[in-house]
Amino acid sequence: QVQLVESGGGFVQAGGSLRLSCAASGRTFSSAAMGWFRQAPGKEREFVAGIRWSFGSTYYADSVKGRFTISGDNAKNTVYLQMNSLKPEDTAVYYCAAIRRWSGSLYYPDKYDYWGQGTQVTVSS
Repeated sequence: QVQLVESGGGFVQAGGSLRLSCAASGRTFSSAAMGWFRQAPGKEREFVAGIRWSFGSTYYADSVKGRFTISGDNAKNTVYLQMNSLKPEDTAVYYCAAIRRWSGSLYYPDKYDYWGQGTQVTVSS
């Protein structure tokens, strides 16, 4: 059984920063990509950022581009999300996820095989 565990969420004022971490445990597996999604109350889960290991390519939602940075360690199936200049609209539960085999995209939740339980990020105005 593969488990992804997020940490680093919390409460921060607008303009502040947080760093989320996600580590895999359990059965050893290799991933083609990992990503971060978020879900605010009453809204659908949305893509935030992703990293494709084979090319070292990173991808971001327009809403976070220039403020968030994804990084990680492929060998450890660990991924981070540095979030700067946080806004109240960034408030959500943040989930990390992993794709075992590349299937053409990392923007959609159904492309991912493993998910963490989520960590709450709250940004006050």
